[in-house]
Amino acid sequence: MTAPAFKKKVLPQVIAAILAAAASPHILAADESNAPASDGKQALDSVEVRGVRATLTKSLVEKRQAQNIVDSINAEDVGKFPDKNVADSLQRVPGISVDRSWGEGRDIFVRGTDKSLNMTQLNGQSVASAYWWKNDKQSRGFNYDVLPSEIIGSLDVYKSPSADLDEGSIGGLVNVKTRKPLSFKDQLTAQASVEATYSKLPGKTDPQLNGLLNWKSDDKTFGALLSLSKQTRTMRRDGLENFVCGCTTTIVDQTTGAQTPNAYVAWGGGSAIFRQDRERTTTNLALQFRPNKQTDLSLNYLNSDMSMNNSNQNYLWMGAGLDDIPQAGKISVLNPKFITTSDGGKALVGGTLGPAAVAFEPIFRESYIHSKVLDVEGNYTLDRWKLHGQIGSTQADGGSAHDRNMPFAGNSRVSINLGPDTYEWKYLDINPLDPKALNLTLSSPLGGARDWVRKMQSKESYAQADLNYNVDGGFITDVKVGVKLRDNTVQNNRVIGSFDTSKATWQPFSLADVSSGASPLLSQAAATSGALTQYAWVDDAMAQKVFDMYDKGMVYKEKTSEYYKINEKIFGMYAKADYATGALRGDFGVRLVRTKQTSEAYQGEAGKPGYGIGSVSRTYNDVLPSVNGVYELNREVVLRGAVSRVMARNTYSDLSSTVEINGTGNSATAGNPLLKPVHANQAELGIEWYFAEASLLSATAFIKRLDTSVTTDTRTENVGGVLLQVKRPYNLDSGPRINGLELQWQQSFGNSGFGSVVNYTLTDAVQGAGSNGQRLKVEGNSRNQLNAAVYYEKSGVALRLSYNYRDKSYGGQQDGGQIVNSAYGQWDATANWDITPKLALYGSAVNITNAVVKQNTSDGLPIGVYENGPRYSVGLRAKF
Repeated sequence: MTAPAFKKKVLPQVIAAILAAAASPHILAADESNAPASDGKQALDSVEVRGVRATLTKSLVEKRQAQNIVDSINAEDVGKFPDKNVADSLQRVPGISVDRSWGEGRDIFVRGTDKSLNMTQLNGQSVASAYWWKNDKQSRGFNYDVLPSEIIGSLDVYKSPSADLDEGSIGGLVNVKTRKPLSFKDQLTAQASVEATYSKLPGKTDPQLNGLLNWKSDDKTFGALLSLSKQTRTMRRDGLENFVCGCTTTIVDQTTGAQTPNAYVAWGGGSAIFRQDRERTTTNLALQFRPNKQTDLSLNYLNSDMSMNNSNQNYLWMGAGLDDIPQAGKISVLNPKFITTSDGGKALVGGTLGPAAVAFEPIFRESYIHSKVLDVEGNYTLDRWKLHGQIGSTQADGGSAHDRNMPFAGNSRVSINLGPDTYEWKYLDINPLDPKALNLTLSSPLGGARDWVRKMQSKESYAQADLNYNVDGGFITDVKVGVKLRDNTVQNNRVIGSFDTSKATWQPFSLADVSSGASPLLSQAAATSGALTQYAWVDDAMAQKVFDMYDKGMVYKEKTSEYYKINEKIFGMYAKADYATGALRGDFGVRLVRTKQTSEAYQGEAGKPGYGIGSVSRTYNDVLPSVNGVYELNREVVLRGAVSRVMARNTYSDLSSTVEINGTGNSATAGNPLLKPVHANQAELGIEWYFAEASLLSATAFIKRLDTSVTTDTRTENVGGVLLQVKRPYNLDSGPRINGLELQWQQSFGNSGFGSVVNYTLTDAVQGAGSNGQRLKVEGNSRNQLNAAVYYEKSGVALRLSYNYRDKSYGGQQDGGQIVNSAYGQWDATANWDITPKLALYGSAVNITNAVVKQNTSDGLPIGVYENGPRYSVGLRAKF
């Protein structure tokens, strides 16, 4: 559905439904039996979470009692989080959208801000995460792949901060909370579930096992919880790709000899089938000791291990990849066709290239992600004083132990026709189904036989102490002061393996030697009429003999230009006061933060004097005030407001101090360790009507004024006494201006068993002009977002059907335009049947209509279209 169609058809219907529901006599006859008291102090433990409706009720109680603008999600019961993926649950929160490039939610975007401007915590503290793919950059965002939903009790999304909440988020702070042993009702709780998940695209069914054991002593002073989750999953993603690369070259018309200089040419394009065998094992151990009413001590340990063996086979046509130095060379094209890009340049979209314009790239990766958290927390209460302390460490590493490429090349002309979501190319001199047409090579446009080993590391140690004093009477009710220390280090390394024929006898291969036949038929959902949808490919088992040859002749060397190490020592101190008078309550405070950052990397040109590791250090301070206010008009209506200043640090890859001189010797690429962090002044104003149990009608308006954003520019610099054109990230003089509106309608329809949850977010985000005067869209923003769900729950049966929609969103600049992710809508469903109070049968369906992910530039150059396919699961859960 296009954005105009959404605005004309869906949005008016949603607003009309909300207005009609608000006027309904049924709603006005609100059930007040479980409504919060007028002072907003209803105890949370008065809500027994036994089903969907009770879960929604508890979430709304937490939302109403909060002093911040916050949205919460609670598990229905142990191991019964609303979605199997935590990010998929977060997308149902107003203002949040997720990245679904790999079929599951992985990174989140909050209120029009990019993933790197939002932070996720575990039990109020940082949790290190990493990525497995070689092209993923280390950002400040959190990789939700490492977090199974089974260990989660609840999560909160703070959209307005308080002084005692960590800095680092512009859009919102997500706090994921695991369960504590003494919070369980029974002395002994045991739970197990077994589940089978069928992924339609690969046609595979995989098992998932979960178990939990919780025990507490007779006197309820000590408890222990152990949770284990084991998940295997077979993934497949079919895609058509156009590798836009910013490459410019001179195009020579074969017929007329006419030349088009500095034209954008894709490196190439292809038909790709990606497969991944994923295994994730997660262990959570929690111990809690409460020797008396004043003391509460707990230890929480989380370990998540993921292995992802994957392959990506891509049958390619070559564009700029035909030329060893695209910026200085020329490419001959028969009947070339161009479009004009936003920056006034030309981009090649049609014609015939070659003859040597075909290649095949099978890549086999052995990837992994490991993440650990060890946290100790203590609380001590004496009269009006409460002391809280927390200390811990977290670490993660990810990457690939092997990333083997076996390049095949052939000789053929290729005709191409590119356009928005159009990937059409034809190989004129070979049959892609003939494996004898391509040969394994040591040198090709793909760079020859190689192996890449990448390791991303992240670790942090932290310590925090808070002191809270309850004031007796008066406007101020509580005063809280605290300090926090964080020491985090990230590091990136890559080792490149190249084949040395002097150390082993090179054995020539053709594709026929390692192919057992044709590839699966590339799904038509991601294809256009002229696209290549089947070809001869490498058999996984037969590829091993190539790997054996690689192991004998591969020579490994560190790629120093990709090494960096960044350390940050962060000291924060804060003071906050809670206030209340009559129907008014809230908090105000200030957070003071000092950041000392050291960025280390190789600098200069390899083999030349002065080349080696250098570092750049700096220190900066931030003052972050915040005010939250809540005014209860009556028992049902609450007004909220908040004003604050927030900040977020830049991505680690942008902060790298590396300076790499390119092969031509007259240019370089670099990071920028002196990038300023992003600050924002922001405000929210909302009204909430709690008109019945598990029911809410609300609207919240928000504004954000960011002081900067980051762009990439090329400028003349003196590098080692030589003037070079250096491309690096820079701060813009002005940042995005974001205005937004969130609407929520949640209602339980009496005793019918039916209910609905609907929210809509409008985000109007405008970016300042870049260094070239071009005004881009704000990265990560979707103007329109809609989440809608209906549920039925009665007599032990619970059903839910949900729809999630986000408007088109934007990425960085590419080939004269800006990356545009097309609008995306997805249908999901869940079902649960309580066979007995202790035994339940459940199932789910994800991406029922097989929505595809599409990406183009704003000028209509295609980038990628991908199909991940639907997934179906069924499971049995037992609780004792």
